[in-house]
Amino acid sequence: MAVNGGRGRGGGRPTLEEVAARAGVGRGTVSRVINGSPRVSDATRAAVEAAVAELGYVPNTAARALAANRTDAIALVVPEPETRFFAEPYFSDMLRGVGAELSDTEMQLLLIFAGGDRERRRLAQYLAAHRVDGVLLVSVHADDPLPDLVAQLGIPAVISGPRSAAEALTSVDSDNYGGARSAVEHLLSRGRRRIAHITGHMDVYGAQRRVDGYRDALADAGLTEGEHLIEEGDFTEEGGHRAMTRLLEREPALDAVFAGSDVTAAGARQALRASGRRIPDDVALVGYDDSAIARHMDPPLTSVRQPIEEMGRAMIGLLLTEIADRRPPESAAPERRHAVLATELVVRTSS
Repeated sequence: MAVNGGRGRGGGRPTLEEVAARAGVGRGTVSRVINGSPRVSDATRAAVEAAVAELGYVPNTAARALAANRTDAIALVVPEPETRFFAEPYFSDMLRGVGAELSDTEMQLLLIFAGGDRERRRLAQYLAAHRVDGVLLVSVHADDPLPDLVAQLGIPAVISGPRSAAEALTSVDSDNYGGARSAVEHLLSRGRRRIAHITGHMDVYGAQRRVDGYRDALADAGLTEGEHLIEEGDFTEEGGHRAMTRLLEREPALDAVFAGSDVTAAGARQALRASGRRIPDDVALVGYDDSAIARHMDPPLTSVRQPIEEMGRAMIGLLLTEIADRRPPESAAPERRHAVLATELVVRTSS
């Protein structure tokens, strides 16, 4: 088949309609392929890409964006201080997955911090001007108004970790309940009975689900008097140290700790060692995330692996679908999707 040489039927630049005709698909399907939507079969994508190559079609990005009221930009919004973003591996892993999934599209990624009131006001103005096609929300607390603002503006959005079981936005999460259960069941299998839990922020739904998993695993083992062994943390190293210190004062005979994150576990480890406890001889320690911190800790930390990078990829896939299927404000709300990815316990010498 001869290559058209970049000319359409009239001798000008090939059009979207000509690509559709060559590929034997509709104009909308061609648009989805060009915009990187995952809602296209491999065979159809290959046919469209072949037609694009044969005709020499080059998308006019600026014109297409203007005509479709598009910006070809996505905002990754983190309602946390910048210091936490750069200190915790969770965020870098999430960003890596998002970036990898976007690399084959023409979308640009904007990283926006909204940890303070001034930043949130500025973000609200920015989003109200519709300067992005979609929003990814990461590390959102239950009372955060940002998700509702995005929904009111009609901007496609995906949230990492629902705010509750009734989350109205499309969401991606890991199995926090199952991950916590596996951590506690592992500690029980090692003969531990006084198992403490240092939580994350309790206004984060994922932290609540981990507490549920912790409680249910203990209850199934006949251990129902563990509420005094739960101490709230904040997913930070300092918070882990403070919580561990309080737990040791309250229950000196505890023999295991399940921490809400690897960073929290690092703080707990410092407090345990300062008190003369040996890990795992006196107190077994399990973290959450299976980050580089877990692998490099002394002793290496048993941790629940949640597929953070895969979660970032899944968020982009769902968001691109929502952008491609965007409806007028007066139409019915689209169906929201909720993806939950499996966790895995990685056993090391700390337990």
